[in-house]
Amino acid sequence: MDLNFNKNEDHNKLLLTDLRQKLAKVKLGGGEKRIQKLHSEGKMTARERIDYLLDAKGKSIEIGAFVGEGMYAEHGGCPSGGVIVKIGYIKGKQCIVVANDATVKAGAWFPITAKKNLRAQEIAMENRLPIIYLVDSAGVYLPLQDEIFPDKEHFGRIFRNNALMSSMGITQIAAVMGSCVAGGAYLPIMSDEALIVDKTGSIFLAGSYLVKAAIGENIDNETLGGATTHCEISGVTDYKAKDDKDALDKIKNIVDKIGDYDKAGYSRIKPVKPALEEKDIYGILPKARNEPYDMMEIIRRLVDNSEFDAYKEGYGQTIITGYARIDGWAVGIVANQRKVVKTKTGEMQFGGVIYSDSADKATRFIANCNQKKIPLVFLQDVTGFMVGSKSEQGGIIKDGAKMVNAVSNSVVPKFTIIVGNSYGAGNYAMCGKAYDPRLIMAWPSAELAVMGGTQAAKVLAQIEASSLKSKGEIVDEAKEKELFDKIKARYDEQTSPYYSASRLWTDAIIDPLDTRTWISMGIEAANHSPIEKKFNLGVIQV
Repeated sequence: MDLNFNKNEDHNKLLLTDLRQKLAKVKLGGGEKRIQKLHSEGKMTARERIDYLLDAKGKSIEIGAFVGEGMYAEHGGCPSGGVIVKIGYIKGKQCIVVANDATVKAGAWFPITAKKNLRAQEIAMENRLPIIYLVDSAGVYLPLQDEIFPDKEHFGRIFRNNALMSSMGITQIAAVMGSCVAGGAYLPIMSDEALIVDKTGSIFLAGSYLVKAAIGENIDNETLGGATTHCEISGVTDYKAKDDKDALDKIKNIVDKIGDYDKAGYSRIKPVKPALEEKDIYGILPKARNEPYDMMEIIRRLVDNSEFDAYKEGYGQTIITGYARIDGWAVGIVANQRKVVKTKTGEMQFGGVIYSDSADKATRFIANCNQKKIPLVFLQDVTGFMVGSKSEQGGIIKDGAKMVNAVSNSVVPKFTIIVGNSYGAGNYAMCGKAYDPRLIMAWPSAELAVMGGTQAAKVLAQIEASSLKSKGEIVDEAKEKELFDKIKARYDEQTSPYYSASRLWTDAIIDPLDTRTWISMGIEAANHSPIEKKFNLGVIQV
């Protein structure tokens, strides 16, 4: 171990400590007082409900824990988007669970809440996973109704997805464990089976106050839409539960009876841990995002028995391609090589940059994985495609387009881990969010942006300085530095992995040592959904 390794290790462990502290804060939702209020009403919190529902010894992963982070400050914030989403196991069956957090604005839907719910449904639909809704929501957050109500990816899309999933044969179970108001009332009733908790659960299109205002009728909420009304009079719900735990136990029993699923047939053998020490990742990954390192050293600490079968090892060396296993599952890995490499012609190529030969290699490898039905794993640490006259004359745009085409048309499941940089078109070619990875995760070291903060700040500072000079203002060296520092700080905030996670550009920020679990559970989920399309690149420039 050298001094640089130790410095890297200290830095990355500090990032991990910060991640854990932020997660601990997020898990409090609306705060201790609101949690106590829920408990006093005889209700469990959203996280307690999920923990009780999922198998105690089963693994689970949380989608979008940092959604809403730093957003809606003028409205008091929206921790985790006011909804908790986890993939885990119920009676040994893999499911996705969506639970409204009533400690956050009574579970009201912010714009980001709708986006997160739609992401949960997207995961269920792509992977044909049973989905469980634990409903406890006051409905749309009215001060922001114009950002959540009418558009294609807004609130109404939820019910459209309910209908599509039903037609696809994807099991949907809903438990009304608190408020279920207005348009939100359709979600549980469009599910296959609906439960309601006596005295605390209620479903109605309009509450007692609105009913009084609209038609002059005097009625209380329990009579209007409580468990007895909907289980014994309207027939809207299928089961009455005496409390939260009873409702969750009923869900467990329903899931227990679900039959087996048709499998996609991805290859899996007995899992083996990496032969090399996984924790070394903290020391290998450099503190500075512009420092080179050997990505193969990271890969060997992620794959089973540290075994990797390289594809075209000596060609296109700024992208690593090859076959391995992760937790027993066969995978094809596409990774950016961050060390400087030397070609056979003696040319030096910068690490983290995609050249024509590396794009060509990746395209062919992606096609091979599709032919062999092998899931793809992308490890991103990319600054973009190579620029300059030599690259342009060599057809970098054409070769880059071929790679983007292959990623876009890939029919095997894709999983993306942002290890470090994720800049510009490199994000696209390496299967960024726009290219439908089944799951996309970031390590605490990740940065997402059109370009690096320093380069972007220099460009923007020059533009602003020119603008000020044109107005007759004096811009000396000190003023230029002030402009640069101000812009750099703003840009750095936007490249943070937390900024991305808050907007659901990534599904999670994870400890690098949890990467194997995320990929394994992701492929297991994908195995629920047999491939129905053939891989076809369409028309490409060869």
